[in-house]
Amino acid sequence: MAEIRLYNTMTRRKERFEPLDPANVRMYVCGPTVYDRAHLGNARPVVAFDVLYRLLRHVYGEGAVTYVRNFTDVDDKINARAREMQKAGDGRDLNAIIRSLTDETIGWYHADMDALGALRPTHEPRATEFIAPMVAMIAGLVASGHAYAAERHVLFDVRSYPRYGRLSGRSVDDMIAGARVEVAPYKRDPMDFVLWKPSTDEEPGWDSPWGRGRPGWHIECSAMARALLGESFDIHGGGIDLQFPHHENEIAQSCCAHPGAGFARVWMHNEMVQVDGRKMSKSLGNFFTVRDLLDQGWPGEVIRFVMLSTHYRKPMDWTDHKAEEARRVLQRWREKTRGVIAAEKPLERFEQMLGDDLNTPAVIAELHQLAHAGDHPNLLASARLVGLLTDELSGWESISPAAGDDLSRLGEIERWLANARDSARASKDYSEVDRLKSALADAGVEVRMSRDGIELMPTAGFDSARLWAIDRCREKEGN
Repeated sequence: MAEIRLYNTMTRRKERFEPLDPANVRMYVCGPTVYDRAHLGNARPVVAFDVLYRLLRHVYGEGAVTYVRNFTDVDDKINARAREMQKAGDGRDLNAIIRSLTDETIGWYHADMDALGALRPTHEPRATEFIAPMVAMIAGLVASGHAYAAERHVLFDVRSYPRYGRLSGRSVDDMIAGARVEVAPYKRDPMDFVLWKPSTDEEPGWDSPWGRGRPGWHIECSAMARALLGESFDIHGGGIDLQFPHHENEIAQSCCAHPGAGFARVWMHNEMVQVDGRKMSKSLGNFFTVRDLLDQGWPGEVIRFVMLSTHYRKPMDWTDHKAEEARRVLQRWREKTRGVIAAEKPLERFEQMLGDDLNTPAVIAELHQLAHAGDHPNLLASARLVGLLTDELSGWESISPAAGDDLSRLGEIERWLANARDSARASKDYSEVDRLKSALADAGVEVRMSRDGIELMPTAGFDSARLWAIDRCREKEGN
């Protein structure tokens, strides 16, 4: 069995992954709050933890992995968007609008993440389906002295959990000094956070010992993880922006609700997304959703490739240059593997690379080597381990006839260059080889030569017209 080593945010080091139960490996990843389209930053944890899900299934067996990713469908942001819709003329009551909005947004999310080749998790719970377990957990925290009721709210007493701050590496006093926190008059401590809040008559609400209300955000994930994975499970993941306060609060309330259980054993966080080296922001005009990119003509497989080209723990920079290069690489790989039967399983070194804290950049570099060497069965099998070159993501590469023609032409020129090199080896006259290499360089095509073969790789400066000029020149010469 391949060894897996994962970086644990809690311990700040890579550790050998040893599941609590190899026959039931369990992972929870925080999902979206469903009131709008998923932006590129929302998609990064989906792709990163999809790769981990695939690896765990590969190592332990498809039926031995339980993956939970939730939908937050009760939240103040959702209520605010529903009120905007009312003001814009939607005549339905707020709860009807919210249900319609969340249903529609979940449908969008599924469509967009499917387009990126992400496997559906084992369970995708909606928070509103787990209100009773949330109320029960909150009641237990109140009874044990870790939470208190005040003015129809219930708050977690942060000072009651001495280990609060382990995940983010800060003390409570440091957090208070450096953070903007809501200091409501009913809070005992500025860092205490809401477990339950009151609802107005028109807002979503449920009966509870503290009156009609709704859960706070943090308790939702704790209750759903407990219900679907148990009091202790293997991996909890999400974006680095959730490390504090969301994940810190999850740990505190879960460990206090179930003393000795430990909650999640490994904490994993992906870094954020940038656009052309700058933070993605609506104010900068560089904010876009996954659907925006798909509608602009970027295939989902290309988006996935760009994401996997950067290690999940490093900031990922989206640029059109990277996307165009990814498109051309994938077109070439799909051209090479068309009609090929994949190897029975990925090469062992690919399992080792992924097992080294999901080193997807190393995987992609090795895939280039397989393509260069002409090992197409292993290229196909190993690419599929990270969700590339799958049948589900196929078809886009043939949408553009011009692109397809370019690929065919590159293949033809590749054969000419190989023949020219064979002739040059016999005659010791490499002028024709040098001429073709120079023309290809002018056309923005990188020439990769090795003992095993020749590979032509379009670069960002690829010029289709110059490529076809090489072809016409050879036709005139009678070749």
